Amino acid sequence: MSESVWDYPRPPRVERSGRLITVVLAGEQIARSSDARRVLETSHPPVYYIPLADIADGVLGPSRARGTFCEWKGVASYYDVHAGDGRILRAGAWTYPDPAAGFDDLRGTVAFYPALMDRCTVDGELVSAQEGDFYGGWITSEITGPFKGAPGTRSW
Repeated sequence: MSESVWDYPRPPRVERSGRLITVVLAGEQIARSSDARRVLETSHPPVYYIPLADIADGVLGPSRARGTFCEWKGVASYYDVHAGDGRILRAGAWTYPDPAAGFDDLRGTVAFYPALMDRCTVDGELVSAQEGDFYGGWITSEITGPFKGAPGTRSW
């Protein structure tokens, strides 16, 4: 199966994913879920949002490092991600605590920036991170681009 990000909709679509999603940091699995949500938006690799219940206790702390607004999903809040080795990844994850209409399935879920984590997987496949420091797409072998996010692509 192959998916082109150029076939994804705008505005984005949220769908439930039954795939096994994992996030590893400092050698520890900090998130594991088969109940993630996947956001699909034109030109972007999918972003996986993991239910809070599937994230290890003590990993997330509120962040003041960043705040953003998505014209579709609403106001995003960020989390600092605390690694077991003492590292703190400022604004390493985000959530939509009060998502806009049509994106209610994102309530109570968190997305991680795969570029900041040690390892993220989808059904056991290692994820490549979307380029850039703004978007947090998860690239697997079935996802084709080109992808927004690299230098010079922000205004696409």
